[in-house]
This record gives sequence, C-alpha cells and structure tokens, in this order.
Amino acid sequence: MDLIRISKAQLAFGTHALLNNAEAVIESGERVCIVGRNGAGKSTLLKVLDGQVILDDGEINQLGGLKISRLEQDPPKGASGTVFDYVAQGMPDIANLLIDYHHVSNELQTECTDQLLNKLERLSNKLEAADGWRFDSRIQLVLTKLELTPDAKLESLSGGWLRKVALARALVSEPDLLLLDEPTNHLDMTSVMWLEQFLKDFKGGIVFISHDRAFIRAIATRILDLDRGKLISYPGDYATYLEQKAHDLKVEESQNALFDKRLAEEEAWIRQGVKARRTRNEGRVRELKQLRNERKQRVDQVGKTDFNIETADRSGKLVFEAKHLSHAFKDKTIVSDFSTLVMRGDRIGLVGPNGVGKTTLLKLMFGDLAPDSGETKQGVNLEFAYFDQYREKLDEEATVQDNVAEGKQEVMMGGRSRHVLGYLQDFLFPPARARTPVKALSGGEKNRLLLAKLFLKPSNILVLDEPTNDLDIETLELLEDIINQYQGTVIIVSHDREFIDNTCSSVWAFEGNGKVTDIVGGYSDYEAYVSYLAEQEKQTVKPSVKKVEKQPTPVVKPAAKTNKLSYKLKLELEQLPNKMEQLEADVEAQQNVVGDPDFFKQDSDITTKALNHLAQLESDLEAAFERWEELEELQNQ
Repeated sequence: MDLIRISKAQLAFGTHALLNNAEAVIESGERVCIVGRNGAGKSTLLKVLDGQVILDDGEINQLGGLKISRLEQDPPKGASGTVFDYVAQGMPDIANLLIDYHHVSNELQTECTDQLLNKLERLSNKLEAADGWRFDSRIQLVLTKLELTPDAKLESLSGGWLRKVALARALVSEPDLLLLDEPTNHLDMTSVMWLEQFLKDFKGGIVFISHDRAFIRAIATRILDLDRGKLISYPGDYATYLEQKAHDLKVEESQNALFDKRLAEEEAWIRQGVKARRTRNEGRVRELKQLRNERKQRVDQVGKTDFNIETADRSGKLVFEAKHLSHAFKDKTIVSDFSTLVMRGDRIGLVGPNGVGKTTLLKLMFGDLAPDSGETKQGVNLEFAYFDQYREKLDEEATVQDNVAEGKQEVMMGGRSRHVLGYLQDFLFPPARARTPVKALSGGEKNRLLLAKLFLKPSNILVLDEPTNDLDIETLELLEDIINQYQGTVIIVSHDREFIDNTCSSVWAFEGNGKVTDIVGGYSDYEAYVSYLAEQEKQTVKPSVKKVEKQPTPVVKPAAKTNKLSYKLKLELEQLPNKMEQLEADVEAQQNVVGDPDFFKQDSDITTKALNHLAQLESDLEAAFERWEELEELQNQ
C-alpha cells in the first residue's frame, strides 16, 4: 500500500536545485534509507514528506489520514518541562492523561493526601478505559532503553541528550510512517542495537537517513539515492545498492564520454566555414543546437573529497603509559586498576555506554586530570589535534572560509601556501559555499568543516570524538583511508561499529564499575570475545551433553599481574622508560647535528664520527626497547 507518492518534484534554494523532476514512492512496511552527499537535500526531503517544506512544483500525494512522526537532525530548541512530559506528547490523544497521572504520582511521594489519592484513582480509571497503560509501558520501555531519566528537566540537558529525547518521542507515537534523521547519533552501541530490533519489529513504514553502515545493513530493505536532484530507487539491501550504484556510475561515465565525443565532432563540422556550407543541412544544425542544450542541462557527478593531514615531527616511541590507574567521580568509579601502554602508531577505539567515563580517561591520559591513584606517563614531542563532537570550535556567525583561515586568504599545508578557497574545494566547499555563514550549513557540512580546520594543525596524535556523526558515507570512507595512512597515533571515541573495525587495531571497552578491557582488534573482535566469555560461563554453570565446537579465543592484552621478577630485574624494568626517553632525546639532538646544512662541509673524520655516534645511539635505543618488551613479557607470565 502506497503511503506517499512524489511526482515530478521540483525544489530549489536560490540557484541550488535539491529536487529536479524527482519521483518516489514510499510503501507501508518497508524500511527505506535515503543516501546522498552532505548538502544534497536529504533532511529537506524528509521535511517534504512531512509537509513542513512545500515543493516549488510537482505533486506529493499522501494516503488519507496518514499519521507521520519525524525525528529532526538537530535537537529541539526552546523545549521545557520534563523528559516524560515531552515524550508523552508524541501521543496527543492520551498525552494529557499520562502527564497528569505521572505528576500526581510524583506528588504523592512527598505529600499523601486523600485529595491526591482520589485524583490518582480517577486518572487511573480513565487510563484503563483508554488502554493508556499500554502507552505508558511503551514510554517507560523506550526511556529505559535510551537511558533517559523521566523527571529530568529539558532545560538542563545537553544537545546530545535532547536529541535522544526527541528520538524517544518519535518512537513512542506509533505512526503509520516514521521519518528518522540520523537516529543513531549520540546513542551508545547497546542502544543502537536495541533500536535496530525495535525498528525491525515496527509495522509501519520507515524512511531514515544514517551514516552508520552497520545500522543501514541491519535494517534497510530499500535504498533511495538522492543524486543531483534525482531520486533513484535501489531495491534490496545496502550491499546490493553499492554494487548497482558503482555499475550505474560507470555506465553514466561511458555514455557521457560518447556524447561529448559526438558533440565535439559536430562542433568541428560547424566550424569548417564556407566550404562546409555547401554540404551543410539545416537538420544537422538543429541537431547540434539540441546537443548543445543537452550538454548545458547535464549535471555532472560531484567531485570526490580529497584531503590530507598536516603532520608534525614524529613523537617518541612511547606515547602513554598507565600503571594501576584508578579514578572516581563522587561515588562513581570511572576506571579501576587500569594498566596499559600506548606506542607510536597505535590506533585505539574507546567504546562503551554514554557517560561511562571515556572522556574522563582521555583527560587522565593527556594530563588534564590527576588520577586518584596509580601512575601515568606521557612520551616526548607529542602534538595533539582534537576533533570535537559538539562542534564547539566553530563560529556559527562567521563564514566557512573565515572559520578555517581566520580572515586570511592563505593557509599552510604540507609546507606550502594554498589559497583558502582552493583548500576548501578539497572538502567540497565551492567558493559560493565557502562564503556562507556556518549556521546555514547542514550537520554533515559542519563536520567536514571541522575536519578542514583539524587537518591544518600539525599533529602526531589524532583524538577523534564521534567523528562520523552526520558525515556522508563517501566522506566517512575517505576519512577511514586518511586515518589508516596517518603516521602518528590515533585515539577514537565512536559508537560506529564499522568505523571502529576499519580503523582501530585495539579497543578499550568500558564495561562498568571502572572495568576497562583492552582487546586486540576492532569492535567485532570485542563482540567475539564477549560471546566467548558468555559461552564459557554458560558451560561452567550448566555443562552441555552435546559436544561444543571450540571457538577461537580472541587475542586479549594481559592485565597487570603479580610481579615475578627478581629485585634486580624489577629495578631494571622501572629504570628503562627513563633510559629510553633520554636516548630518544639524544637521538633527536644528534639528528639535528647531522641535518645541519653545513654538516658535510666539515672534515670527513668529524662527519664520520658524528654519523657513527648517531648509529650507535639508534642501536642503543632499539636494544633498550627490546629489553623493555622482554622484561614486560616476563613479568606478565
């Protein structure tokens, strides 16, 4: 059954056409994912489906009495009251009853009077008659799964939490059509997986926008590709779409090449002049005019993002070390007895529920916060570049180019000067868009702008806090490639499972009560490890009579164990980090000597001696590092 049908839709903002003679049908029971570039108009299309934005031309026909609920990309502004009140308003037919009952119940906890009891009983009877308890249970379930406190005041919540409240309101309303704009933003992985199942069980139609490829693979039954104003439907799952889309783009390139060749031949013919006029026919001239018009109307494929990271000098091999680190905030344990070692080039993903303490651990690592107990140590020559998930480093009133170049016309990249407009074009900001105020950008465009700012800063440590939010999938995949080519150390906080799998070589999993598990591999390896432990526990509690196939044990970095070294070896191990740090400083100093432009103008005996000294220092550093690894392994046996 068709819920919505769009025909010959035209919509433009200024000279930018978002919909150009677009066609689409949304049917009941299907889960449609809209994909496309940032700024292509995906969020606007949801507003068109909801009736909030009116088409310039064309038709949109809805099923009579169609009930629609929409989650917007940005959190609600100016909302007040409690979380429960706001979410319950997603059920307008029974919202007032639910809100009144909830308020009276809360009042009875502090003041129990006959008047309140009688009022509660009347409200209870009305809810019973209206099947209200089913709706109340639905609200309580969704709030619990999204980790929302019913009586929390909206005015006190951050943007991320407000967006979760808006998601809860959309989910409880039981519409015929659910419109979701980036529903996984600000959700931890447990909540995302619950949402996947919730949407699979939903009986109505769903149209959603998401950058989370694992989420798309899990729930999409059809892909609607918004490309240069056209809506192209790809039945089937996300993997099928990727294959068909790649094929379609190749076919388009081939057709365009043939068209351009034919146009060039006709242009050459018309330019032959007087000699050609004797054989020229009017039909061919009209055809050439038609070809010119078709070429003028053609919208070519948008170029790909193309960016690089400005790197600083290499850090030392040791980036960070923690020994028996513990820290608590009030009565909540953030991390307990955590030991780890981060070396240059490591790629670490931090995963866990919201509010568990991932950001706090980063502050402990970077020296912004002192631990309650334990030891921390930073390496030498560390240059940080930090990606902020809340976009606090963008001036909303300033233009895109002023945010990047701070009013200048040039930026430095790779040791050379580039015009800021040329640099921004690498991030798909054409000159007109580069002069636009940031407040007019989409969420994904703001994230691309943050990346443009971030990659100008020389660094050897990248700290990325939820970098995938609102990015289009193509930019996200390019970001993965850039991270994998980056020569420094990368620390990522993300709830995007596939992004963690594709970029991280180890995972720090926050499991509650201060426990942080260090797993070699990506998020899939962590899931396999958790499943393995659960199976082992099940077999211990209730042995099975059936033969159980042995599952591979994921590689887990061993936790700190009782020291089995002798006193002499223990002392050597404790002294090695200082020795390595000193050797690294000596190597760097000697490299500066050898790198001097006038170095080889000296006598050959002097240069040979200096080069031999550098080689010896590098050899000593490598030997110290190998000895440290040897003693660490011996201690943990």
